[in-house]
Order: sequence, then structure tokens, then C-alpha cells
Amino acid sequence: MLEVKTPEEVLRLIEKAFHPLGRIETVPLAEAPGRVLAEDIRAEEFVPDFDRSTVDGYALRAKDTFGCSDAVPAVLNLVGDVRMGEGAAFSVPRDSCAYVPTGAAIPAGCDCVVMIEYTEDYGDGTVGILRPGAPGMNLIFRGDDVHPGKTVLRSGRVLEAQDIGALAAIGKTEVPVCPRLRVGVISTGDELVPAGQKPGPGQVRDVNGPMISALLREFGAEPIDYGIVVDDEKLLREKTGTAAESCDAVILSGGTSAGVRDAACQIIGDLGELLLHGIAVKPGKPTILGRTGNRPLIGLPGHPVAAFFVVKLFALPLLARLDGRTMCSRPVHAALSESFSANHGRMQVSACSLEEKDGRLVATPVRSKSGLITQLAGADGYFVIDRDCEGLPKDAETEVYWH
Repeated sequence: MLEVKTPEEVLRLIEKAFHPLGRIETVPLAEAPGRVLAEDIRAEEFVPDFDRSTVDGYALRAKDTFGCSDAVPAVLNLVGDVRMGEGAAFSVPRDSCAYVPTGAAIPAGCDCVVMIEYTEDYGDGTVGILRPGAPGMNLIFRGDDVHPGKTVLRSGRVLEAQDIGALAAIGKTEVPVCPRLRVGVISTGDELVPAGQKPGPGQVRDVNGPMISALLREFGAEPIDYGIVVDDEKLLREKTGTAAESCDAVILSGGTSAGVRDAACQIIGDLGELLLHGIAVKPGKPTILGRTGNRPLIGLPGHPVAAFFVVKLFALPLLARLDGRTMCSRPVHAALSESFSANHGRMQVSACSLEEKDGRLVATPVRSKSGLITQLAGADGYFVIDRDCEGLPKDAETEVYWH
């Protein structure tokens, strides 16, 4: 009999039963995108290392322009110009200015820049300022972006393009990251054949193996394909044991229901410790979770849609725990295009398509049984209905998570 846990209990169990691996490797900056940062990154210098202009214009003292206008410009002496890539090797006295392009250094004595559109070069060594400046206007001061000791990025972050830019700005050419998790993937069932083989009578192509491997790659893990294992307890035990010895985690699909021929639960328990068998979620109830040491052993339902959602909702957060990774979900709010009834007592997950109608985002549930993977393939995301809710009416707003 399945001892079912709620989704919240499962996530708490993951947090308690597993701990980050704490491994670190160093990779070149160009190879860091998509990797999990293993240590906090702190700056060792100022960025920028000089006061700089954010516009093309004239650097000057703001007080020299107070009260000026188009009709009564402030006439200042032009004492020089600053070239890009060079320091400002001169200072600007009172009632004077210097030309600076965008990004250039600001000469000493200046506290603002007036945009060139609000000036007029008289051609006699003077410049008319048509709009008053203000201290700090159109300036970035030294260290405004980063100063020594400032934490630029925190460990656990999955590095994105903007993070790579920040690392380049502070001179980091190598980055400490978590090694990619190696996850063994095993498909089970007498009825399965590889995707490239034509199924015979009563056979189906293995969907879960390639799909789970793809989810793992998207996550940033390295899937290790152990192929298809028929419903033979001895063979499955050997394959699972081999995978557990060489991988950071093992995912089995199929063989997790209460059927007499399904041995995955017994095998996982024998290899280590059985933590749960059954989650109050639809689809995905007959899910298994065990461990050998700090190595997770996960048994997924055989139905592809159920396997997909269990990986999304539970397996990936578990792997994130091993990585020390910060998981960020970014749902969007959408109105349901139709009413949707739920299975009372279990959290229900449904795929949906998204489109904009009349200025709002609308989610249309994908009506699919758990074995029909091709309908899931056309979906944009999924929404969740709490186990204590019997459904949602048409036009109800819900959070949709992108696939």
C-alpha cells in the first residue's frame, strides 16, 4: 500500500534528507553561462575606476550655470576636450568647461555634464550653456557600479549573460562553479523499444528516457543513459546498482505502481533507504524516492506526462539541492479560458497553452491523459490546483509556469 505524502511534505523531506555536494571546479569565463556559481564573487577594484560621463556634452561646475536659459545663456570658456580611452589630464577652472563624449573621464573641478543639445559652440573659444546643470547630473562616479569588497554575485546562482558581463567588468577570467551533476537514466518495461526501432505488437517506443535526459540537459546536469531494462528484477537491480555507484543521482521510469511485477520500490529500498512511495499529486502519485548515502534514487511513473511533471516539480528541486542552486520560478498570471475541475485530495497539474486576447493573457488547459505525450508537446506551460480545491471557474486567474 502506498504511503502518500503531500507535495509540501516531499519538498521538506528533500531539504532535510539531502545536502549540497559542495564540489567546486574552475572554468573559463566563456564556459560559465548556465553553470551554477559555487562561491560568492566579490569585487577587488572600483568599477568604473574614474568619474565618467553618460552623455556627449560639456563637463563643468553646476553653479556656473544656475539661472541660465535659451535667452540668457551661461557663457563659459572652453579649456579642452577629453578623448575616449584617455584620462582627463587637466582640470577645469571656474566659468569654464571641457567637451566630453559618452563614457569619457571627467576632468577635475567638474561636478556635472550638460548635454550637447543644450549648448552652443560660438567658435571663439566659448560655449553657451542653455540649460542649468545640477551636481551629479549625467555622471557616473568612481565606484558607483562596484567597489572593493562588494558582493557582485552570490553562490547558487545559475549564471546568465548579464552575470558574465559583470564578471568581465571586474576582471574575472575564471569562475568557480559546481561540477555538472551526473544523473543515471533508466527506462523499464517489457513493452519498450528504442525510439529508432519500429514497435511490434504490444510495444511502444521509449519516451521517458529521451525526455528525462532532455529535461536534465536543460537543467544543466549530465544525463547518463543506461538504456531500457526489461521487467526482470535481477537485471534491474544490477543496472540500478551500477548507476548508483558512478552517478550523483539515478532516475528510473516505470515499475513504480503497486503491480506484482514492479520491483523498483524493493530495489531502491535494498540499495539504501526508502524515503517515500507515493505523492498526493495528479498525475504522478506512484512516485518513489530513496537514497544511498547522499545519492538520490528516484522512481517515476511510466506514463510520460506523469514522469514529466514529477521531474519538473520534485526531481529538479532535489538536484538543485545537491547543487546548492537557488531555484527561481517566474510564473505569469493568466485567466482560464474554460472551467477546470480537479481531483479533490490531490494537487493537480495541467498543461496549458497561452495566448493574448483583448489585452490579457489567457490559458487554455490541454485535455490529455497521462500517456499522451504529443499533446503535452504543444503546450506552453502548466498550472497547479491545490489539493484542497475542487476546480477553478472560467476566467479565474491562475499562475502559469513556463515549461
